[in-house]
Amino acid sequence: MSYLLHRRNKFLSLIRRQYLILPTLSSETKTLRNPDPHIPQFQNPSSIFTKSHSYATQSSKFPEYEMPTVTWGVVQGKKEKLVNRVKICDYLKGLGIITDELESIELPSTIEVMCERVEFLQKLGLTIDDINEYPLMLGCSVRKNLIPVLAYLEKIGISRSKLGEFVKNYPQVLHASVVVELAPVVKFLRGLDVEKQDLGYVLMKYPELLGFKLEGTMSTSVAYLVSIGVSPRDIGPMVTQYPYLLGMRVGTMIKPLVEYLISIGLPKKIVARMLEKRAYIIGYNLEETVKPNVDCLISFGVRREVLALVIAQYPQILGLPVKAKMSTQQYFFSLKLKIDPEGFARVVERMPQIVSLKQNVIMKPVEFLLGRGFQVEDVARMVVRCPQILCSKVELMKNSYYFYKTEMGRPMKDLVEYPEYFTYSLESRIKPRYQKLQGKGIRSSLNWFLNCSDQRFEERLEGNFIDPDSEEGPVFDMGGKLEMPGGGGEIVSDADEEDESDDDVLYRRTVTL
Repeated sequence: MSYLLHRRNKFLSLIRRQYLILPTLSSETKTLRNPDPHIPQFQNPSSIFTKSHSYATQSSKFPEYEMPTVTWGVVQGKKEKLVNRVKICDYLKGLGIITDELESIELPSTIEVMCERVEFLQKLGLTIDDINEYPLMLGCSVRKNLIPVLAYLEKIGISRSKLGEFVKNYPQVLHASVVVELAPVVKFLRGLDVEKQDLGYVLMKYPELLGFKLEGTMSTSVAYLVSIGVSPRDIGPMVTQYPYLLGMRVGTMIKPLVEYLISIGLPKKIVARMLEKRAYIIGYNLEETVKPNVDCLISFGVRREVLALVIAQYPQILGLPVKAKMSTQQYFFSLKLKIDPEGFARVVERMPQIVSLKQNVIMKPVEFLLGRGFQVEDVARMVVRCPQILCSKVELMKNSYYFYKTEMGRPMKDLVEYPEYFTYSLESRIKPRYQKLQGKGIRSSLNWFLNCSDQRFEERLEGNFIDPDSEEGPVFDMGGKLEMPGGGGEIVSDADEEDESDDDVLYRRTVTL
């Protein structure tokens, strides 16, 4: 008897607990706020209780029902979920959206909610084709995912008109957490001195940055660049110019390139300066582009001992289609200027930018010289000695030539011997120095009074002897500095450079950025 009483009490307790719990669930469901206005609210919460009670007492009769769950404010059974999922997929297929990749993700409970998502994405500027490129974006809630992420992107500088383009390029951002994933990356970029107004530009250029881990490739890339001499304060401008460097692996991409440049004679500090000003050089493929271009320069006659100087003057040559450009220019120089391949190689050594200079630009100063009575072979000699005259403006050349003929009255052969005359400023260097020579009664070569700093020129005027001209060009010692022979190791400049380091002088003299 006691056993039967115990079983009866246990059964009544179970029934009592069932009636106590389910009304509470019903009450909570009644106050649940529906996040989507398209989804109707439950008008009769007792229906949940009835269905649940039915499951508790007649589970064998209605096996398709499970315990109630709250999804999008709607309690659905397993069968109802499957039915709605089929309807949603049919709706998407009707729009032309491929639903194969959506099988593994949770979809909303009604077509109305999915319709809202599709319309939101289309208003953003995405087409059906864009959605098909990454259909998983349809698993993102408008209120929980899309709006918070897009609002944050707009806040950090991506204009509203470009949000659609940003999402097209990096749709994975829609799944990201603003606090956990996006904000830390933005904080990291600001810590690198990327200006706040440049954040939008950087991320539009390389949106995948928002998916990187801070302790991964980004940190190691920055650490290596600083270790080779890149100034920490220049990292920010480098990232702004070429943000892809943050996604490049040090061991397989950045370090091999740097070590190769050092191996052909460039000092490490010069490599660092090059990268600071031309960060995109890091992106040049070493095996497919850089090495073949260096080999090509050598094959066209550029001497190995000046190879480093050529690259320091024009780092972009490492990434150009050098073979095609060199072949075209060599033929042009041979045809129009009568300069042989060896002479062309000397031109490239002294001004490697010539490989990219347009031929109509080259011909303007050439035609000016020919029109002043210079013979073709004289012009060729002048170009080989000083190819920089090919970049001179004809109007300035006219003024300098007129002063040379009317005021200085020197023979034409002096210009053939020293064509650098046309590269100096008439008003700030040629005229004032010539007038001082006249006042002192000194007659000298063009090289002697033009090819020196202001300080050295004054010393020459006050000296008791005239030091000989230096006919040689700049010399670049591998791993050393750029010096002018015959000048006691002096660096030619208009300014006082006593406080500059050797590498800084080399950089300023050779890298035109």
